[in-house]
Amino acid sequence: MNTESKTADPCSMLDDVRGIAREAGERILEIYGTEFSVEEKEDRSPLTAADMASHETIIAGLGKLTPHIPILSEESASLPFDERSSWQSYWLVDPLDGTREFIKRNGEFTVNIALINDGQPVMGIVYVPVTGVGYYACRGQGAHMQQPDGEARRITARKRNGGPVMVVGSRSHRGDSLNRFLENVGEYELLSMGSSLKICLVAEGKADVYPRLGLTSEWDTAAAQCVVEESGGKVTGLDMQPLRYNTKDSLLNPHFFVFGDDSVDWSKYL
Repeated sequence: MNTESKTADPCSMLDDVRGIAREAGERILEIYGTEFSVEEKEDRSPLTAADMASHETIIAGLGKLTPHIPILSEESASLPFDERSSWQSYWLVDPLDGTREFIKRNGEFTVNIALINDGQPVMGIVYVPVTGVGYYACRGQGAHMQQPDGEARRITARKRNGGPVMVVGSRSHRGDSLNRFLENVGEYELLSMGSSLKICLVAEGKADVYPRLGLTSEWDTAAAQCVVEESGGKVTGLDMQPLRYNTKDSLLNPHFFVFGDDSVDWSKYL
């Protein structure tokens, strides 16, 4: 199948892209077990050799698979909007989401690869190098979770059925806005997790809502957004409208909610 027909049917590329994510995860693990050094980027976020090894693996793999589709990665994100704005389809990549969790060696970090078409994620792969678990979805084909030695299974976001609200919070970022949300939501249980795994907990039906009331970038959310949307959930801004991609100069997301039950207006708890 040539690359043009793959673009017309992006789901035909799913297995290939999952393989690229696994290969990137292997490169990360090679460094995870060493005494790696930590640098600081301009925005003061951490950077390790694992970020760059994963980035280079993904760029090479996607470049070979679809040489005509541009790639925007966290580690090559300086492309001006004047150039990006002409893209109808592109790959949006976070080579190592959860670098702080990587540095803490708690295993809660992921490889994120999304295909964006007309501002919406139509394919998403979230791979967990330490466990070998993969979450993946392609538009119209549902969301799946794959254990390293097991069959892939369909995952579904859950509806509210009473009891405490299961809320996902960041392992490394928690502020006053989340505390206010928790005060307003009533009886709740808080699950702490790092990286895009927070969104995947909603996709799996293990949590009701993840309110992200702090800064994130578009590569942090796109792959997992496809997974949760295909599971029946949603990722929206505080206006309850779906997050869209590559629509402005800044690559920062607005504050957002991830949830399984759209009959609940989560914004009323802010």
